[in-house]
Amino acid sequence: MSNIRLFLFMALAFVSLQLWQAWQDDYVRPRQQAQAAAQTVPGDKAVPQVATDRATVPAAPNSGKAAAENPKAALVHVVTDKLDLEIDPRGATIVQAHLVDFPVSVDQPDVKVRLLSRDPKDFFIAQSGLLSSDKDRAPTHLALFSSASREYRMDPKAERLQVDFTWRSPDGVQVTKRYVFRRGTHAFELKEIVHNGSDKPWSGREYRQLQRGEPQVKKGPGMMYTFTGGAIYSPEDKYRKYKFSKLAEGEPNIDVKDGWIAMIQHYFLAAFVPPRGETEHFYGKQVGEQRYVLGAYTPVRSVAPGASAEFGGTGFIGPKSTQELPKVAEGLDLTVDYGWLVFLAKPIHWILDRIYAFVGNWGWTIIIFTILIKGVFFKLSETSYRSMANMRKLGPRIQALKDRYGDDKQRMQQAMMEIYKKEKINPLGGCLPMLVQIPFFIALYWVLLENVEMRQAPWILWIKDLSIKDPYFVLPIIMAVSMFIQQKLNPAPPDPMQAKIMSFLPLVFGFMFAFFPSGLVIYWVTNNILSIAQQWLITRRIEQGAKA
Repeated sequence: MSNIRLFLFMALAFVSLQLWQAWQDDYVRPRQQAQAAAQTVPGDKAVPQVATDRATVPAAPNSGKAAAENPKAALVHVVTDKLDLEIDPRGATIVQAHLVDFPVSVDQPDVKVRLLSRDPKDFFIAQSGLLSSDKDRAPTHLALFSSASREYRMDPKAERLQVDFTWRSPDGVQVTKRYVFRRGTHAFELKEIVHNGSDKPWSGREYRQLQRGEPQVKKGPGMMYTFTGGAIYSPEDKYRKYKFSKLAEGEPNIDVKDGWIAMIQHYFLAAFVPPRGETEHFYGKQVGEQRYVLGAYTPVRSVAPGASAEFGGTGFIGPKSTQELPKVAEGLDLTVDYGWLVFLAKPIHWILDRIYAFVGNWGWTIIIFTILIKGVFFKLSETSYRSMANMRKLGPRIQALKDRYGDDKQRMQQAMMEIYKKEKINPLGGCLPMLVQIPFFIALYWVLLENVEMRQAPWILWIKDLSIKDPYFVLPIIMAVSMFIQQKLNPAPPDPMQAKIMSFLPLVFGFMFAFFPSGLVIYWVTNNILSIAQQWLITRRIEQGAKA
C-alpha cells in the first residue's frame, strides 16, 4: 500500500503538470504570440541604428531570413574533437553544431546530435556583433566577414584550433572575430578585436545572443515535461529560467556582473559567458513569429586612432555535464535542473557517480542505489508495513462489521475506530513513513531524468538505452505484476468500489510506465521487489505471532 500511495502521488503531480502545460499551450502562448506578432514590422531585416548609451537595448536581432539567403557553399566548416560546426561568414554566426560524442540514437551511431541549426523546425543559432552610433564602422551579425579558408580541422596532435574572420570598414576600422577551440572541451573562446586604423576615435559595444525558435515538440522522453527556453545566472539571484513567453515580454532586462546566459533543453545547452569582473546588460525579446532571443551586451568602449581593443568571453555548445560545466563558469552546472529539491538531488547524484565509478554500468548503479536507499529507510518502511500487517490481521473482524452494519457507514466507522483503539493500531501509521520518503524519491526521479550520462547507456540484454522506454515492455509488465503482488499483501479496502479501483491500478501504472525511460522503471521495479520481500517477511512474523 505504501508504494501505491507513492504511485498515486506521482500520478497526480504528473497529470496536474500536463493539464497546466495544455492550458498554457492552448490559451496563454497563442495570445502572447499574437500580441508580439502585431508589434513586429513585417520584413524588417535591417539592424536599426543604435545609440551607445547604457540604457538602450540593442535591436540587433533579426528573423534569420537574411542569413538564410547565403549559399550553403559559403559556410565555413570547423571540426574539433568535440564539435562539428558550420559558421556563416554573414556575421561569423554559428548556424549549425553537431556534438561529436553524442549520437542521435543507439541505432544511428554515425548520426550526431544537432544542437544548433537553421532548420525552421528546430531553429537555434549563436550570433554576435558590434554596435556603434556610426553603423558603417561596426559589424553586426548581418555584416559579411571573410576567412582564410572554408574548412578548419583540429590536428590530432594539436591542443587548440584558431579560426579568424575579418571585416573592414571604408575608413580603416578592422574587426577580427576569433574563435579559439581547445581539445577535450565543448567550451570555446570568442574574441572581437577592434583595430582602429582610421583617423578618428571609434566607440561602440559588443553583443552576443542566442536566437531560438520555439520547438514543436515540448515533451521530454516518455511524455514527461522537460524545460526548453532561456536561463541566466547572476551572483545575486543565482539561477533563473525564462519561458519563451517571458523573453517575448522583454525579460530579462538587467545588468549582471559575473553571470552568463544560456538556451537550454533536455540534456543539452548553448551558453555565452562574459569575462569575469565585467558588468553586462542581459536582455530578451521576440524577433518574428516564434523566434526568441536571449542576449548580453557590454558597456561602451572607445578606441583611439591607431589603437586596438578586445572584447572577450567564452561560449559553450554541448551536454549538461556536471563534470564539465563547473569548469566553464560558476553556476553553469545548475542547468542540470533538479527543481526545488536540488539540495537532495545533488548528494544523490554524487552517490550515483561513486557507484558508477565502481561498477561501470548505469543499470546496476540504479539497482545498487535503490538497495542502499531502501536500507536507509528500512526502519521507517518496517513501521509502515507493520501497521498494514496488523490491519490485515483484523480483516475478518472488519468484514464482520461490514456484514453487521451494511450501509450504515457512520456506525461502521465508529465500530472500526473502537477496534483500532482496543488493538492499539493507528490506521494512519503507514502514511507518515512514506511522506518522509517522498522527497527523496522525487529527487531521485529528477536526477535520473536529467542525468546526461545515462543517455544511451546500456544495461543488459534488450535494454540498450536507459533513457528511452523498454522496447519490449518487459520492465513495465514486471512492475505491474509486482504492484499486484503488493496489493495482495495489503489489507483489502472495506469499500467495494475502492477495492475495484485499486485492482485496476497495476494495469494503469503499467501502461503509464511503459512509456517512461527504462532507467526510471528499473528503479521502481527494484524498489517494488524489495518492498514485497520486506512486507511479506513482516506480515508472516505478525501472523505467526498471532497464531502462537
